[in-house]
Amino acid sequence: MARLVEKILCILFSLLVIASCSVSPVHSRKFKPSEPCKRIVLYYHDILFNGTNVANATSAKAANKTNLGDFKFGMLVVFDDPMTKDHHLLSPPVARAQGFYFYDMKTTYNAWFAYTLLFNSTEHKGTLNIMGADMMDQETRDLSVVGGTGDFFMARGIATFQTDTFQGADYFRVQMDIKLYECY
Repeated sequence: MARLVEKILCILFSLLVIASCSVSPVHSRKFKPSEPCKRIVLYYHDILFNGTNVANATSAKAANKTNLGDFKFGMLVVFDDPMTKDHHLLSPPVARAQGFYFYDMKTTYNAWFAYTLLFNSTEHKGTLNIMGADMMDQETRDLSVVGGTGDFFMARGIATFQTDTFQGADYFRVQMDIKLYECY
């Protein structure tokens, strides 16, 4: 009797192993960093409120810098910036970048960003959530795409920043090359 039970358990275990090997995962895509499933290049236009540019400002200080260094350490900026497909600020926006950044290094310019890109056009609908460190002394910087909704449901990828124009402390334009590696 014990032999029969052992044989039945062995057969059931074998069937379980075979069944689990034959079931393919729902998302069987392999990560291929050289081949994004979606790529978007946009230009981010940030115009910091300076006290006189109420009509044009797209961002404002929410907390002033501290006296701990010369690199705006502690300054918090909240923004609602237009995103365009070309360099021109007055081009029709294809998305809005809404979020914040704060300067978090005392020895050089460095900011930490957390924001959502809101798309509502005929081409794309939904959001992309982006966050990470913007080490401004580097020519290009990568921030993480950590999720999304709509056309970008649960997207994952990289947003590469490259400062395109810097005009004093009031305006800067950044080229953002978004490569999504997980698209559903």
